[in-house]
Amino acid sequence: MKKNIKEMPFSGIRKFFDLASGIKGVISLGVGEPDFITPWHICEASVYSLEKGYTNYTSNCGLEELRREITGYLLKRFNLQYDYSREIVVTVGASEAIDIALRSVLEPGDEVIIPEPCFVAYKPCTVMAGGVVKTVATREADHFKLRPEDLEKAITPRSKVLLMCYPNNPTGAVMTEKELQAIAGIAEKYDLLVIADEIYSELTYDGEHVSFASLPRMKERTVLVNGFSKSFAMTGWRVGYAAAPEDIAVAMLKIHQYTIMCAPIMGQMAAIEALKNGVGEVKKMAGQYDRRRSLIVNGLRQIGLPCFEPKGAFYAFPSVKFTGMSSQEFCETLLNEEKVAVVPGDAFGRCGEGYIRCSYAASVEQITEALNRMEKFLERHVKKQRTIYAVR
Repeated sequence: MKKNIKEMPFSGIRKFFDLASGIKGVISLGVGEPDFITPWHICEASVYSLEKGYTNYTSNCGLEELRREITGYLLKRFNLQYDYSREIVVTVGASEAIDIALRSVLEPGDEVIIPEPCFVAYKPCTVMAGGVVKTVATREADHFKLRPEDLEKAITPRSKVLLMCYPNNPTGAVMTEKELQAIAGIAEKYDLLVIADEIYSELTYDGEHVSFASLPRMKERTVLVNGFSKSFAMTGWRVGYAAAPEDIAVAMLKIHQYTIMCAPIMGQMAAIEALKNGVGEVKKMAGQYDRRRSLIVNGLRQIGLPCFEPKGAFYAFPSVKFTGMSSQEFCETLLNEEKVAVVPGDAFGRCGEGYIRCSYAASVEQITEALNRMEKFLERHVKKQRTIYAVR
């Protein structure tokens, strides 16, 4: 086994998902997956395609109709103009898009700057592509936004890529147009390529999402990554895409061609229907998430867990520092004692220690019961902790 793969840890998210799956009666706020079923008309489009015999390979870059719909969506939504035939690659989820984007541009030893806390796949994908990870910590005091001065300090002559995600997983942080422009200025100054993971773009609750590629002079230095998993409740369909400058899109297509060939045609047909007729359902689901966001944030605060107010995605990221437990200890003990599964913050980077990620892509009933169980847990353990300190 290769040394860097041998030393690579398994996903902290999947670890707790697997632990929870073996315990009866668990309420899981762990995995970032919508609890909604894919809207029926989207499923029906896929079923109809099967009935019509669409079970073959597609073009490596994806069905032409889907690529046209993607370019139409990006134009209408963000005023971004892409050539469907040269600048769009349909992938097996947004995760594949990130992977092949990194493999397309990195030479051995090139640095990828990653703001933390971050999605668990970013650092392993960088390492597997031959790059060097350079993390930049974000802070709750700054609403977990990337500060331009912190980014600039991290840049070295080997820095090549800035990989970031807003709305953010795991914090739910969102950056404004003005804040993103400051980051764009640094990317331009130091000639950084930006991989903008915008998979949660349709789940922004205060104001409108600003696509990084839409900023002045950024389209030519941005790989825009998005997909259908989160906003359209299509996680299992595994359809994503990248919009990129032609030279990078061509390089990505070569890797995709030899390793994947194409995204499943049934999923692509469903994605076409999603873009054509699914926007209404996206807005309805986003409205439900917004109500759950208020429920979980207020609930966490009421039971004693300080919680930054997320502005996007479907995660709350409360602090557990006052309990005296590490993130791992808190999550493991909570799972074993109260059967509530959440993810330790350090799974998303060192600066996530002292926090836990709670997904509110769960029903109101589940969130309410999880909060009740967590309150009992805190009453028991915080009281015990305070007693220990008092004895000392």
